[in-house]
Amino acid sequence: MPSAAIERRVIKPALFVLCLVPLASIVWRAFGVGGASLGANPIEEIQDTFGQWALRILIATLAISPLRLWLGAPWLIKLRRMLGLFAFFYVLLHFTTWLVLDKSLSWTSIVDDLWRPFIVVGLVAFLLLIPLAFTSNDAMMRRLGGRWKKLHRLSYVVPLLGVWHYWWQVKADVREPLIYLAVLSVLLLWRVWKKRGRAVSERPRPA
Repeated sequence: MPSAAIERRVIKPALFVLCLVPLASIVWRAFGVGGASLGANPIEEIQDTFGQWALRILIATLAISPLRLWLGAPWLIKLRRMLGLFAFFYVLLHFTTWLVLDKSLSWTSIVDDLWRPFIVVGLVAFLLLIPLAFTSNDAMMRRLGGRWKKLHRLSYVVPLLGVWHYWWQVKADVREPLIYLAVLSVLLLWRVWKKRGRAVSERPRPA
């Protein structure tokens, strides 16, 4: 297990920088550094990149709990909050790109888009993620008490909605959403199995 100093000075800063790589790649390509580009449809490329990375980081956040047990690395749990906040950051960038660059803040265009089911699903996922992000600190954990855990069960609902949103959007090539769905299914089944095992162990034995 790494020391507190290694965790604070090496592991967390390294994870922070790593989580900024997708944003840096967009900036790099937007400015055409080294001949890189955002392709024929730059707005769509920006939006898709932010959305895909938001979903990947959300799934990585959920994977922390089982990984710390499987790998015998309890210190991993200390990285979960940062990952969750970065997931929200990229969802926010994904939403802002749609709102500002794609729709140009035109409320007529935005309302027209709300008739598209995959947009509605994505918007619901975004709205559910907001309270999770704003309560992911120690002060809110203490203030909410047992309600905090109930609220944060939404952390499994949000990525499922994200996969659904992605699935409907791509229409034809659904291989990547299927991979995300498979990983999420494993994580959900693990949670159910763990909860069931805990309930069995806590059941009073007959005298």
